[in-house]
Amino acid sequence: MMNPLMRMLFVDDNPGDRDLAREALEQSGGVQFYTACDGEEAMAFLRRCGAFENAPSPHVIMLDLNMPRKGGLDVLREIKADDVLRIIPVIIFSSSTAAGDLHQAYHASANAYVVKPSTLDGFMSAMQQIEHFWQKVATVIQ
Repeated sequence: MMNPLMRMLFVDDNPGDRDLAREALEQSGGVQFYTACDGEEAMAFLRRCGAFENAPSPHVIMLDLNMPRKGGLDVLREIKADDVLRIIPVIIFSSSTAAGDLHQAYHASANAYVVKPSTLDGFMSAMQQIEHFWQKVATVIQ
């Protein structure tokens, strides 16, 4: 049985990556895709503040590490420290291959760490595989 549409919040300061992710996921038709351009906007979305007062709760969050205003590790720590938000799986999706970033992300309770592929085909494939796993293999809280 197929899950209902999965709600994904994709947090990245690169508009090109946001557009590519949306394009990759639109092909499946199984994802309601939401974006935030930095950590501050992500937390406003998750806490339904201001312009996001009617935002839905995402089933999965994809989070870049290096962003202005509030970086991904700070957002991850804030999410995992919140009794309501901590149950949402957070996937770090970053171009960083630094061992320190990987260790910090998992230490802060990231559910996965995916290095952004450097090619268009690789990026599209990674997004589709992530969607497949969270939509068709894993079970998320509805």
